[in-house]
Amino acid sequence: MGWKLTPELRKILKKPHGELIRGTPSETAEKIKLIVEREKPRGLIVQFGGQTPLNLAIPLEKAGVPILGTSPTSIARAEDREQFSNMLSKLRLRQAPNAMASSVSEALQAARQIGYPVIVRPSYVLGGRAMEIIFTDEELRRFVSEALETSDGAAVLIDKFLENAIEIDVDAVADGKDVYIAGIMEHIEYAGVHSGDAAMALPPHRLDKAILKEIRQATHDLAMELDVRGLMNIQFAAVDGRELYVLEVNPRASRTVPFVSKVTGVPIAKVATHVMLGETLASMGLDKPAPPLKHVGVKESVFPFNRFPGTDAVLGPEMKSTGEVMGIDNDFGLAYAKSQIAAGTHLPTEGTAFISVKDEDKPLILPAARRLKAMGFELLATDGTGKFLEHHRVSNRRINKVSQGRPHVVDAIKNGEIDLIINTPSGRRPRADEAAIRINAIAHGIPLITSATAAEAAVDGIAALRAGTLDSKPIQHYIKDRWKKTPTAERKKQT
Repeated sequence: MGWKLTPELRKILKKPHGELIRGTPSETAEKIKLIVEREKPRGLIVQFGGQTPLNLAIPLEKAGVPILGTSPTSIARAEDREQFSNMLSKLRLRQAPNAMASSVSEALQAARQIGYPVIVRPSYVLGGRAMEIIFTDEELRRFVSEALETSDGAAVLIDKFLENAIEIDVDAVADGKDVYIAGIMEHIEYAGVHSGDAAMALPPHRLDKAILKEIRQATHDLAMELDVRGLMNIQFAAVDGRELYVLEVNPRASRTVPFVSKVTGVPIAKVATHVMLGETLASMGLDKPAPPLKHVGVKESVFPFNRFPGTDAVLGPEMKSTGEVMGIDNDFGLAYAKSQIAAGTHLPTEGTAFISVKDEDKPLILPAARRLKAMGFELLATDGTGKFLEHHRVSNRRINKVSQGRPHVVDAIKNGEIDLIINTPSGRRPRADEAAIRINAIAHGIPLITSATAAEAAVDGIAALRAGTLDSKPIQHYIKDRWKKTPTAERKKQT
């Protein structure tokens, strides 16, 4: 490039990978300013590095560093809880009741006013770390006491937990005039599972047209209000499939961007970069709604449970996955089945399915149980689940819990007598019986499903595998007729 490293830069760049962004925000900002002073770039892009660059945007701008794309002021409106809440009120969008607390007494008062269950987290963490769903005063006292002790009094964030809600991720690009909605992804698991751990379907397969229309309008309004220039990710929750709530708005790239780009054939990171450099969506032919997809993509997470013997494979607000894969096909069931195979889970097409779920999940699991029975699976169940299924005319064979003596369900798992396990946890601290089932399922490589909605998707996958032949095609087979526009800047380079 024709320039020499200064002693300061040489010292920084010789450090191990990742050292540049370590330290306090002010230290990191100082390191970045050193590089900016030497490189003299047109500007910095902060949308592709997760939360850390967003946190640095305002101090860097104050130091005279140009920020490309969405302004730091707009970023702050999305990041600051008070400004964010005021914005949603202005746009008449629903937000779950929430509060901040700096003491145990404040937290108890807020939770009682909001109503249990609540989802709580320290205000200083990212990625769902130290986040919990709380159901009682006793649990809240413990959590807040520990959080305040370890954070030197930093406030605790308290939000109403939306039960039985379908969570939705939306990735979009905006240029100040138009908004291109790249993908609306429906989570397979109910809200409460970290978005980094949840399986997702693109396009959605359970949401009706009315709620999808509301999602599109809310995405457009939020992008315009925040004057987004580049990427944004919004997380919604649809309660009972009807009431739409805004959970988060992130004026940056989400982890779902590669997935959306592969499924739709539109390289949205590339598109967003051109927008941040001053081009319009119209110049790239993206000022109109995307045509409907004729295929389905399913993103699934990869977990390390088999590398940590004795770990209970229960998902929650804290992210546990270490990677992700995808399946793509013309049918949701086949796409889901492919995603499971890619993640290391092979859904059985026959055999014995064991079902044991908490009381509130029993009605939700009934359709899946009926379908498994109709496909010829033998059903094993513990007493409570077995009686519920019998009451609804789904025959099954009872098997003992571990606490009821041998032969019990863990013996059956170890003896290879079970091909599929559906077991949902009964609470934040699952009973020993439940944990033993899930731990042994992982140890013996048996497909394990821990939510009622995932069970429904798994049965769709099993039915699709039984009905047709599983084949593999390149992604280009599905997206060959999709986006072919070349951004204006690239056309100029080519000429």
